[in-house]
Formats: sequence, structure tokens, C-alpha cells
Amino acid sequence: MELEFAGEIVEWRGPAPYYFVPLPPDEADLIDEVKAEVAYWGVIPVTAFLGDTSFTTSMFPREETYFLPLKDAVRRAEGVALGDVVEVRLSVGRA
Repeated sequence: MELEFAGEIVEWRGPAPYYFVPLPPDEADLIDEVKAEVAYWGVIPVTAFLGDTSFTTSMFPREETYFLPLKDAVRRAEGVALGDVVEVRLSVGRA
């Protein structure tokens, strides 16, 4: 499954700050339809594309959607920060 969407970079504080892009409701609903086939340990593996940068990670459910983690290296490479709205492309499932 391939998805494209725009979302705002948000912060979720734990012992250290982490940055995510929450999926919009329609895209989260599409993930819900396939999660039984692709999830492991409660997370959804994806290959994500932000600008010219691709990376693998796992999304997790939170606040009635899924949060896509944005690694520091990805944010630095693309020059994006907290509060920016970014265009994301996802390939859902293990690479």
C-alpha cells in the first residue's frame, strides 16, 4: 500500500523529545484496514519518503491515528522542524 499526505511535525516528550507526523484521519483509516496483515508488536512497518530522503521506521497507534517518527537525520537532511507541514509518501509493510 502506498499513501501520500501532508502533516504537521509535532513533538511528543518522553525522557527526550521525539518528533512525529500524525497521519490524517483518512490515511489512518486505510492503515486500519490492513494492520492485521502488516503489524508486528503493535507497530506498522513503513518505508517513508520526505523530500529527497527515504527511511525505514515503524508507526504506532496514538490519539486515534498513527504517528510516523521523524529521525533527527531526516529532519536535518530536509531542513524541517517542529510545526512545519511536510509532504510524506509511505510504502506500508516490510521492505
